[in-house]
Amino acid sequence: MLNLVLFGPPGAGKGTQAEFLIKSFGLIHLSTGDLLRSEIAGETALGNEAKNFMDKGELVPDEVVIGMIKSKLDANKDAKGFIFDGFPRTVDQAKALDVLLNENGTPISGMLCLQVEKQELIDRLLSRGKVSGRSDDQNQSIIENRITVYTEKTLPLIEYYKPQGKHFDINGMGTIEEIAGRLQEVVEKL
Repeated sequence: MLNLVLFGPPGAGKGTQAEFLIKSFGLIHLSTGDLLRSEIAGETALGNEAKNFMDKGELVPDEVVIGMIKSKLDANKDAKGFIFDGFPRTVDQAKALDVLLNENGTPISGMLCLQVEKQELIDRLLSRGKVSGRSDDQNQSIIENRITVYTEKTLPLIEYYKPQGKHFDINGMGTIEEIAGRLQEVVEKL
């Protein structure tokens, strides 16, 4: 089973490249944001628990998110693999995910980290903001703060996966096709 964690700062092209990886390798996209929305809409026990935290403006605890991921894994036992998007974000979450996946004998295969120059990220997000209307993609200082927060929060995860031989930097500069080609080269070796 191929289990990938896709990482990269805001504007790195994770969504675009996730779609490529899903189609190319037959993976199931596991976005924690989508999972939360789906569980809440379905009024599941986990969804109701998550909603209680969100309604108070609190972060959903890791145990609840891991529970949702476990449900998704259990519902897709015949999957070729998963691409994790938006999770893990902390070392504790990575450890919890490892415990869950190792119970099923399906560990993380690799953490793919898209590397894009800061100015390119800013340009991409400002351009996307004009099309999407997302307010957080229209203000350069907000964008720069998002990139800084990502960098600070992600470094510990890189140091978690690197000693395991599972961290792979991918040059995220160039055309969509060039970046997809680089990702494909790495994934085919996993």
